[in-house]
Amino acid sequence: MTKLLLAILFCLVSFISVSQIKGTVTDSHNKPLASVNIFIENTFTGTTTNDVGIYELNFNKLGDYVIVYQYLGYKTVKKPVSIDKFPFTQNIQLVEEEISLNEVVINSDENPADKIIRKAIENRKANLEKIKSYKADFYSRGLIRIKDAPEKILGQEIGDLGGGLDSTRSGIIYLSETISKIEFLRPDKLKEKITASKVAGNDSGFSFNTAVDVDYNFYENSIELGNQIVSPIANNAFTYYHYKLEGIFYDDKGNLINKIKVIPKRENDPVFSGYVYIVEDQWTFYALELDLTGTQARIPAADIISLQQDFSYSEKDQIWAKISQTIDFKYGIFGIKGDGRFTYVYSNYVFNPEITIKDFGREILSFENEANKKDSTYWQGIRPVPLTVEETTDYIRKDSIQVVRESKTYKDSIDTVNNKFKIGDLLGGYNYSNSYENWSMGITSPISTLTFNTVQGWNANISGYYRKNYDEFKRYLSLNGTVNYGFSDERLRGTVSATYKFNNIKRPFLSVSGGFTAQQFNDNEPISRLINTSFSLFAEKNYMKLYDRNFAEVSYSVEPFNGLRVGTNIGYEHRQPLTNTTDQVWYPQEDREYTSNNPQDPTGLFISQFNSHYIGKFELNARINFGQDYFSYPDGKFNITNEKYPTLIVGYEKGFASSNSDYNFDQVKFRMTQGFSIRDKGRFEYNFKAGKFFNGDDIAFMDYHHFNGNQTHIGAGTYLNVFNNLPYYALSTNDSYLEFHAEHDFNGFILGKLPLINKLNFNLILGAHALGTPDNKPYQEYTIGIDNIGWGKFRFLRLDYVRSYQSGFQSDAWMFGLKIF
Repeated sequence: MTKLLLAILFCLVSFISVSQIKGTVTDSHNKPLASVNIFIENTFTGTTTNDVGIYELNFNKLGDYVIVYQYLGYKTVKKPVSIDKFPFTQNIQLVEEEISLNEVVINSDENPADKIIRKAIENRKANLEKIKSYKADFYSRGLIRIKDAPEKILGQEIGDLGGGLDSTRSGIIYLSETISKIEFLRPDKLKEKITASKVAGNDSGFSFNTAVDVDYNFYENSIELGNQIVSPIANNAFTYYHYKLEGIFYDDKGNLINKIKVIPKRENDPVFSGYVYIVEDQWTFYALELDLTGTQARIPAADIISLQQDFSYSEKDQIWAKISQTIDFKYGIFGIKGDGRFTYVYSNYVFNPEITIKDFGREILSFENEANKKDSTYWQGIRPVPLTVEETTDYIRKDSIQVVRESKTYKDSIDTVNNKFKIGDLLGGYNYSNSYENWSMGITSPISTLTFNTVQGWNANISGYYRKNYDEFKRYLSLNGTVNYGFSDERLRGTVSATYKFNNIKRPFLSVSGGFTAQQFNDNEPISRLINTSFSLFAEKNYMKLYDRNFAEVSYSVEPFNGLRVGTNIGYEHRQPLTNTTDQVWYPQEDREYTSNNPQDPTGLFISQFNSHYIGKFELNARINFGQDYFSYPDGKFNITNEKYPTLIVGYEKGFASSNSDYNFDQVKFRMTQGFSIRDKGRFEYNFKAGKFFNGDDIAFMDYHHFNGNQTHIGAGTYLNVFNNLPYYALSTNDSYLEFHAEHDFNGFILGKLPLINKLNFNLILGAHALGTPDNKPYQEYTIGIDNIGWGKFRFLRLDYVRSYQSGFQSDAWMFGLKIF
């Protein structure tokens, strides 16, 4: 403890010695004020106070200046100073602003707040386009706390979360900072280069705080914050909000500022509540203080999210620019609760520089060399927002125990505890880790994998794995093996595989696998073993159809350049037909009996689906993500899907060297998928497939293109790759085919506007699904569903009504979707 206190004292002394302009900001009762904006007048050189009212402005030019102190709800102070040496101390006391309605002329015909908002909406686009481009410095700090953390979550011990918990199991679990250079070009180009990154307790870590993720512009019609949230000055804002003028005040430049309360018309709509401050005559934002619930953001773990933005006026550029942004939040789920704050400071703006589209590529985030190696002296000299005592203590404690926690002695002691065999491992399986050498191994329990099908009867798996990580997880080697035994067919089967990841940039993977397995004819495995077990034993419906697959194969995939991922697979297989070996059922049905294992002939109990044969298989696939952006971390590349463009997958598959020449074939495949939000109207997604077989007239049935069907009325909660009223193998084809799925989730846009129903927070989903083959009439399904069914934060149910058509109406059904599957 003594060493910790001395370390904190040293940091505080160091902080004092490197500060340039520093001080504290309090109110008239001497209480510290957090998030006060401080800047040199007529510049964007600024900072904000921390949680205890302390500020540090990194400024090193002697002379006469005016320091501006700006804080919502308080009168702005302009303090002339003569700086003849550093550090320079300036403490300030702010007085509450007198917000009054006395000067507002109330027109009985119109709410004065509505008139102001209409003006802001009218000028929204012009204000949006005032800043064509800019360069700026950006600082971010993220802090997340946990309170009264449980010992276990879902049966798993969570420990002390990297040293973040104290004796009450509360504390900071994430603390991180970044210093960046950012560049922006209208309408939506933003790139960031992080010059310094710091993570508490990890001297090699890289912060996840980025300017790209928090670029919230309220002049846009909507803001993406979990959900597409409607701006208080969106074109259709009056559909979602009521407004009330709380009062007016004048800023330091004599501008009249209107304080307007933003009130949601419906509590579960994707909207904010709180206050917006509008500059009279200019109709721009002076500041924002807005709240958002987890329900509104569609972030179940969040209780409340509070966002504040402050703006400053540049007389030179005649622009109101954002100078600070804070996001406070509270969360709670699975017995875990806590809060956090993310602070962002924008400074040293250069407006409308000569930037063109050629200055922007797909890399939107990068790091300067050794950005994560900056020492404490560097941070104390550049950090615009001083650390609080709590944050300083957390940095020092975690950095000091990091050495201990990285030692072999410590890691071995932790592994000794975690590697002890427990009674629960009989059901959940056993895992063994060597944290110091970065490898782990484990074995599953056959009890948890026990299932039933009519080919194998009761059967169970025992799986084992070994994984070795290299270079801080940039590379790894993974070995896996599974042994399966069927008690009715008395067959022992097993598979083994080895996968090696070469790096974290292009992510090349090489895999080798082989073995013996009972495989579904549709290798997408449309019915799970657990659901098939239930329907077989309780309803005498054995939907799962299997064949014996003995195989050896090699696969390789890589991203040769951004946006393109290529994968290839070559193997050799021995396939044999299987038949039912048991008719066990718990609740026999008088009008029903098990069907055969032949998906093409349900009544042919002993008729083989195909002839036993050998065949070689080759596949080549390319996945193209158009417009894909990416983050470049020193230890890896992280791709960011661009919703403006679809993802295209093209493939070629060949069956060759078969012992039955009729089974050789060629197939070309095409798939296009996309999902995008339509502002407040919800989210639309589609999945389009097409393909063509060549020389495939007499191929084996497992090589057909199978459309994913569903006969159980139980789904996974998303249906962009399945026909929920189609028998599993009814329309399988070895010719050309087209397949289309589309869904639109209105995300509360319709149901949220219906009285009483909007209290339930349900979402309406419409879907359309179609397929076509040369030998069959076109098949369609149309669905209407309700999503987000549940209670509180646990909403994992979905209910759909499905109608299918093929040369007229075929049938209808109800689907029960469980998102936990």
